[in-house]
Formats: sequence, structure tokens, C-alpha cells
Amino acid sequence: MTSPGPASGNPPARHALVVGVGGRIGIGAAVARRFAAEGLHVHMAGRTQAKLDEVVADIRAAGGRASAIVNRLGGEEEIAALFAALPAEGALEAVVHNAAFKNVPRRFLTTPPQFIEDNWRISGIAGLLVGQAALRRMQPQGRGTLIVTGATASLRGRPAFAAFASAKAALRSWTLALAHEAEPLGLHVAHAVIDGVVAGDRVKETGFGLGKLWIFSKGENGALLPDQIAENYWQLHRQPRGAWTRELDLRPYKEKF
Repeated sequence: MTSPGPASGNPPARHALVVGVGGRIGIGAAVARRFAAEGLHVHMAGRTQAKLDEVVADIRAAGGRASAIVNRLGGEEEIAALFAALPAEGALEAVVHNAAFKNVPRRFLTTPPQFIEDNWRISGIAGLLVGQAALRRMQPQGRGTLIVTGATASLRGRPAFAAFASAKAALRSWTLALAHEAEPLGLHVAHAVIDGVVAGDRVKETGFGLGKLWIFSKGENGALLPDQIAENYWQLHRQPRGAWTRELDLRPYKEKF
């Protein structure tokens, strides 16, 4: 875990946790930068220390506060350890669950059970456990926001993506059900459908340059920009209680729906 840094002084009163931070250009990193820009100390969880450290350095260079926690979301113990690593002092104002298993195609008839289990463990069950831990921490505060990143697959399946779609659909269902339980406690739960290709590191590094070509072929405003997604997440967080959004879908204007 990366320390808060010498300039942080006493633990800040406001915290946010972003689960699923990979490269510097991606939804997780963009959300972390956006929330840090508003004065929150952002704790980022991801699988790779070096990638997390790059985002921490970006946030600190801009005058924000950030910490890195390496966590693979392997089950209840790992997620409990993730929340135990957060400072006990101050309010946990927002948690963003952005983790997902690799969205790669597999023919249905040859999909091994382990591949399905891996999808459910990261895209589905981890989201459930993060949500439970977040609400336990936020409930005594009487306020807080949980935002869960979904995908086109949350709404419909496609050929060769049955495992990913089933996990994402389950994640959406429990998130919306959780909103009903959380709102009377003063806690805002929202599901965000990311309906389109994201112009981030993961896609750009796919297929020996094919990912970059794919984004280029979309043309101007044809792919979702991580910073624009992050802005929408921040606006979700700051919504007044009298007008909460439970589900938001984001797509480029060129995307079919």
C-alpha cells in the first residue's frame, strides 16, 4: 500500500475508494483523478502496484491526495482486507466498483466452467462483496454513494460473450435491488451502463494495435472518453437526495441502441 505522502498531514476527513484501477487512461484512473480534484483522499485498488503508483503520482502532482492498495478481489478475505486498509477516521463518501474480468470471446459450447467462474468472481461476486462492505461502512454516517460500472452486456448478451454477459447482468440486478434497501438509510446506489467502446489503455493495447485502429475507425466522438465518464460519476455522487439517479447509461451519439 502506498502511503498518503508527507504532505497529507493528519488523515483527511473525506475519503473515496475506487476499485478496479488499471492503466493511467481508463475509467478507474479517471474517476480517481476527478474525485481527488474535489478534495477527497482517493484510495485506489488494483492488481498491479506499478500502474497504481503512476495514477497516485498524477493525483499528487495535481495537488490531490491518493493511496494505492494492491488487491485481486479474490474473495471475502481479500475484500475485507481492502476495507480494513482504509483509515478509520473520516467519512467514506463514495465507493466506485469498476472491476471486471477480461471481456474476451469464448464460444458457448466450448466455454470451460472455470472461465465462467472467473467472470462471476470478479464481475459479479466481487461487486456484491464490495457493496456489502461499503454499505456497512457508510450506514452509520447516514450518507454515501456506491456507483457500479456496468456494460452493454448488463442489458443483453451477444454471441461468444455469454459468460461476461451473465456476470454483468447479475451485477446490475443486485445493484438495483440494493438501491431499494440502501436509499431509506440515506445511501445512494447507482448502476452505470457503459454502452460503447472506451478509449482507454485496455482497448488500445488489444491485438497488437488493432484496438487503436478500432477506436480510430469510430471517428470523432465515436468512443467514450474516460474523463467524460468520470465527470458523470461525480455528478451522480453530488445529486441531491430529492432527485437521485438509480441507473445511468452512457454512449457516444454514434452508438446504436
